[in-house]
Amino acid sequence: MNDILPDEAGLWLWFEDVVRDWLESYGYRNIRMPLVEPTALFKRAIGEVTDIVEKEMYSFEDSLNGDQLTLRPEGTASCVRAVLQHNLLYNAPQRLYYSGPMFRHERPQKGRYRQFHQIGVEALGFAGPDIDAEMILMCARLWHKLGIRDVVLQINTLGDLAARHRHRDKLIAYLEQHKDALDADAARRLHSNPLRILDSKNPAMQEIIAGAPRLMDELDDEALRHFEAVQAILRRHDVAFEINPRLVRGLDYYNRTVFEWVTTRLGAQGTICAGGRFDGLIEQIGGKPQPACGFAMGMERLLALLQEDGMENPPPPLDVYLVHQGEQANALASVVAEQLRDTGLKVLLHCGGGSFKSQMKKADGSNAWCAVIIGDDEAAAGQVTLKPLRGGEQQRIALAELPRRVGELVNKE
Repeated sequence: MNDILPDEAGLWLWFEDVVRDWLESYGYRNIRMPLVEPTALFKRAIGEVTDIVEKEMYSFEDSLNGDQLTLRPEGTASCVRAVLQHNLLYNAPQRLYYSGPMFRHERPQKGRYRQFHQIGVEALGFAGPDIDAEMILMCARLWHKLGIRDVVLQINTLGDLAARHRHRDKLIAYLEQHKDALDADAARRLHSNPLRILDSKNPAMQEIIAGAPRLMDELDDEALRHFEAVQAILRRHDVAFEINPRLVRGLDYYNRTVFEWVTTRLGAQGTICAGGRFDGLIEQIGGKPQPACGFAMGMERLLALLQEDGMENPPPPLDVYLVHQGEQANALASVVAEQLRDTGLKVLLHCGGGSFKSQMKKADGSNAWCAVIIGDDEAAAGQVTLKPLRGGEQQRIALAELPRRVGELVNKE
């Protein structure tokens, strides 16, 4: 787990603003859930034989009442729980988004931490392929807004439950014929979660995986039509994609459309955004059956891509650095600072004393548009000195003129 220091946080704040505007432009509304949920929620939703539940969750017993609790490892289960608990689907489908820290106990690596941050997007109550495609189009628009390049869209369909059961039986039978060649992970998953074996990155497993029965061959006509409709919408919008029949996603609740946006610039962990349809999850958690689709993106990974492309931490937005020295000037300075803030300006009032020279040095490094300088002479005359810090001559002006003159300077720039 790591700290995000002030010199880094500016980029995070900028990114969060961009993302919020982007999501609201598609009609998504914000929801905020607790960091801690009952452990049973994640076991029921994610699946007891997934890597997350078996090895990665931070779970503990509440010392007050003995409840089994878990720091949320992902947001979808929490979001669905909140929607059901507060009956949000009673009147209309919901388009929701959330952001914040998630927790998984795994080996840290580039762009991946044990406390990491995700943006999650969920559309609940929508059955058609149009919402699947819209989510992919949303992501393509965000990459364009951010200037992120070298990302590839991979899509697949997992079909419906009956098709997956047929495929599961054939897959287990096939893998049992190669049991001696399976690695430890595959052997462990053979009967509990064989579909995940197809997603193995172990080079020694690739020949076996290549010959495995294909889920696509088991799909019902309705699931195939759904997948073809998603592809047609993407083609209509000129969104390039690859069909990856091995793309299965690591959580049990997915069905039909699944997708990942992948980059080659972050090593083995190159997925920056992933999601798909999870029509059975709402019923699985205890609600009436409802279709659903969603995705999540890792903030650390996206910011790493932006920084690789040369994006720097933006300086804090600041209009005025207020320099002051002398008894009367010090008394007046805080009054002037508050008056400027009343007009909507961002003002840093110098604190801690120091000579005019040392204060001006800090003003020059502050990235403010201008410095307002007050000495005892100015204070006695009801005036200040206004010094542009990005080019221009300083002027001594009446206090009453200051808000207008600073506003003109900032707006002009």
